[in-house]
Amino acid sequence: GADAAPRSSATPATLAAKPAAGTADARAVDAIKQLNPRIEVESVGAAPLPGFREAIVGGQVVYVSDDGRYLFLPGSGGALIDSRTDRNLTEVALAGMRTKLLETIPASERIVFAPPNPRHTVTVFTDVECGYCRKLHSEIAQYNAQGIAVEYLAFPRMGIGSEDFEKMVSVWCADDRKQALTDAKASGKVQERDCKNTVTMQYNIGQRVGLTGTPMILSEDGIQLGGYVPPQALRETLDRMAAEKAAAGADTGAAGG
Repeated sequence: GADAAPRSSATPATLAAKPAAGTADARAVDAIKQLNPRIEVESVGAAPLPGFREAIVGGQVVYVSDDGRYLFLPGSGGALIDSRTDRNLTEVALAGMRTKLLETIPASERIVFAPPNPRHTVTVFTDVECGYCRKLHSEIAQYNAQGIAVEYLAFPRMGIGSEDFEKMVSVWCADDRKQALTDAKASGKVQERDCKNTVTMQYNIGQRVGLTGTPMILSEDGIQLGGYVPPQALRETLDRMAAEKAAAGADTGAAGG
């Protein structure tokens, strides 16, 4: 067979960028290492985006601002990270938009399962047909026991006009929506009803807030918390977020004074 090309001694087995200290390239490497210390930055140099460096990390491109503060990760849904605060600024922007959209759905159109004095409230886009929606609802008493109020919105994932959609309309048109939703999730059956309803509006808003599957849990601030999350884990996440928000508020208060 043909000879393999001789291996160049100039190509080490691990490529690692080693820019001179104090340069924008070095700040970019430091910022990436701050996200994950075990990561190897393979190369770093000027970016086509003014004011940014371009780094290659594990086959992915990462853009870092020249001062090392902001990291743009195109590969993970276009996340922009503030390395000083560890905040995903893309998610913050989406969260603000989601909150405004959710406010257009009247409280009277949500199916609410709440404890007497909730510590936290979440919005859950749900579907009577989806397995994890049913699992979440089968544990609704445990969410309430953790101090979490659940406000359900309709997202018939099979689309408008589907049998799934008709079932959701029947639930929202029932005299006792909470019981109708519980029955529909337990048995898959619901007494057919029709009325003036907001299921289509809720479905459209679900799409606009970036819903990709059901269930989808959103915090009061519009942060996406995932699909099915067990009761205690959800409580721990919400407690942590509340503590971080309080600390951030204290920081800005101190900075303002």
